[in-house]
Amino acid sequence: MGVSEHAEAKFCVERIILDELKLEEVAQRQTEIQGPSIKEKICNSIRCFVGHWKILTWIPVLSWIPRYSVRENGLGDLVSGVSVGIMHLPQGMAYALLASLPPVFGLYTSFYPVLVYFIFGTSKHISIGTFAVISIMIGSVSERLAPEDRFLTNGTNGSVVIDTEARDIQRVKVAAATTLLCGIFQVLLGLVRFGFVVTYLSEPLVRGYTTGAATHVITSQLKYMFGVSPRRFSGPLQLLYTLVELGSLLPQTHIPTLVISLVALAALIIVKVINSCYSHKLLIPVPIELMVIIAGTLVSHYTDLEAVNGADVVGEIPSGLVPPRVPEVGFFSSVVGDAFTVAVVGYAISISLGKTFALKYGYKVDSNQELLALGFSNVIGGFFQCYSVTSSLSRSLVQESTGGKTQVAGVISAVIVLITVLKLGSLFEELPTAVLSTIVFVNLKGMFMQCQDIPALWKSNRVDLLVWLVTFLCTVLLNLDLGLAVSIIFTMLTVIFRTQRPRYSLLGRVPDTELYLDTESYKEAKAIPGITIFRSSAMLYYANAELYQEALLEKSGINVPKLKKSKEEEKAKKRQEKEQDKQTGVLRELARVLVSMKNVSQSVHCERTDHEHIINDNSIATVSHGNLNCSFQPEQNSEEEERDKTDTHSSSCDNVQEHTHSIILDFTPVSFIDTVTLKTLKNIFQDFAEVDVTVYIAGCQVCVVQQLERGGFFSQSVSKGRLFPSIHDAVLHCLCQRDLFSSEFALEMSCVTRF
Repeated sequence: MGVSEHAEAKFCVERIILDELKLEEVAQRQTEIQGPSIKEKICNSIRCFVGHWKILTWIPVLSWIPRYSVRENGLGDLVSGVSVGIMHLPQGMAYALLASLPPVFGLYTSFYPVLVYFIFGTSKHISIGTFAVISIMIGSVSERLAPEDRFLTNGTNGSVVIDTEARDIQRVKVAAATTLLCGIFQVLLGLVRFGFVVTYLSEPLVRGYTTGAATHVITSQLKYMFGVSPRRFSGPLQLLYTLVELGSLLPQTHIPTLVISLVALAALIIVKVINSCYSHKLLIPVPIELMVIIAGTLVSHYTDLEAVNGADVVGEIPSGLVPPRVPEVGFFSSVVGDAFTVAVVGYAISISLGKTFALKYGYKVDSNQELLALGFSNVIGGFFQCYSVTSSLSRSLVQESTGGKTQVAGVISAVIVLITVLKLGSLFEELPTAVLSTIVFVNLKGMFMQCQDIPALWKSNRVDLLVWLVTFLCTVLLNLDLGLAVSIIFTMLTVIFRTQRPRYSLLGRVPDTELYLDTESYKEAKAIPGITIFRSSAMLYYANAELYQEALLEKSGINVPKLKKSKEEEKAKKRQEKEQDKQTGVLRELARVLVSMKNVSQSVHCERTDHEHIINDNSIATVSHGNLNCSFQPEQNSEEEERDKTDTHSSSCDNVQEHTHSIILDFTPVSFIDTVTLKTLKNIFQDFAEVDVTVYIAGCQVCVVQQLERGGFFSQSVSKGRLFPSIHDAVLHCLCQRDLFSSEFALEMSCVTRF
């Protein structure tokens, strides 16, 4: 018989009160373990690298391909690979326009990096290749370093034309150099195990950034859809300037191009809605992008759109693969910042998508290995004139939904692209660029759907909402690279601000338990008379140490500066009284002499008018000398007066502190101690000690204890006996110190805890 689900589980613990010294003795704390030296770490790394298991870790395909089951995974990977390969064709050519490159280089980017990721990648479901955000980032670099005005030549009839061939060659060189440097950054970060760097890009930041980047993508494609040629702008507010320029060019809209764009746009939207609504009934999604490309090419060919109507078409697409070529490293100094930005953003998008699928299907994605895989894909792709890659959400979803189970699906999709490049590329030379622009336009729907985060974040976390909005606005207004930098800085500031403004609370004990909770949040949590238990919701470090001390003074209600001042005044009065006692000591002795003289002679009369001694019956001696009169009482009466004064001062001081004799600092949120915090703690202990209030620390982790030891915090006045493993231990210790276990209240605070 099992225990009834309605029965309340209970436990009872009886032990001694433990402070840090007793805890170290009972638990047998070990001394700090010395780690291996730098030399040993290097030797171990080299030994592991040449070992068999390390090679399998660096080249994951060697570990899983021998166990690949064709029967279980073959059909799903085949269908998925063909579906994704068909998507690669239109997206590769369309996103190449975003990168300001000829469409064929988008196909190259959909081939070489996919094969490299198959060897080094660990995610089974993401589709590596072209992506809109990365493409527009590469395009901004290409247009900045190879603007069209550098390639103007004289045409016929005195006209000025653009040498598009020379322009494209230069832009390909810039893109390849940026991609190579981006890959080098990713590989280096992966080698030093810096995969965690992406954690500094929070999800609201990434989603706000990609939405802002999608706005740039849409703006860049409007010129192809309307058939106009606006001027190129750069720097902050370039998107606004571009929109104004496009608005001024609307009267010059090329009508045939606009018609093609609208028809293609309508077809894409309608079929994609059908795919979404009937996804559970369709084996594979309807390849509407490929169908639109084929239809657009046929219409352009048979109506001769380029010659008759002047529509822009893709142009020559060379057949075959290009040989590897070393990128021009001379561009590195000009693109280093852009390359690092692309490396971080590309990795952030890829690893977030990869971990999403890994969590769903129960396998592990190595963040550092993914960084290496993406870096090798970009490095090798740079030699084959590809541009930077990352995972695509739309293609990855198709790969998952069509049954893809391993990285083999990526290889099959690369084969589809290879066939197109070798045999079918020339068939798309008459494809209108407006069709590719509409494909980009429609595929950005998922990014703009991220705007639904705004109402959700408004309800859940408004600080994250602020991060999302600031990131989006900075990306839109300040451009992609500067916008990302500002967004990261702003996100860090929100973290710092939240640690500087934590929730400070006083804790009280829940009756019949050892639990101590916020007295403002829990009605049953009762404060313990004479003991203040203080907690901060954030970690304690240099940025909020002073605020912590101020909050402690405010919450405890102990005006330490005022009490210290009153004590100093009391000491000054005592010193003044002692000085007066010394001054009157001689006169008291004189009074005694006069009293003894009275016993010898009943009266002494002096005829001198300026000097006389009078001793009355009350034993009060009066000495009169000129205009000076002094009276003296016997010593007994003066001592009583002094005692009364002392009692008066003591009662005035004790009256302020009678409600608090101990303060317990809850250090459970503290994970480290810096020098500023250490000095603040010393000041807290010292200041409260001067007003007869003892400070204790509870819940201190062993690493924090070690840092306190190294910082010289402990001394003869502040020992480890001030540290306790729990608040309950500290409270019981305070009661023992004050001999309060005899009171009725202490009976509820016994060492035996029941609930």
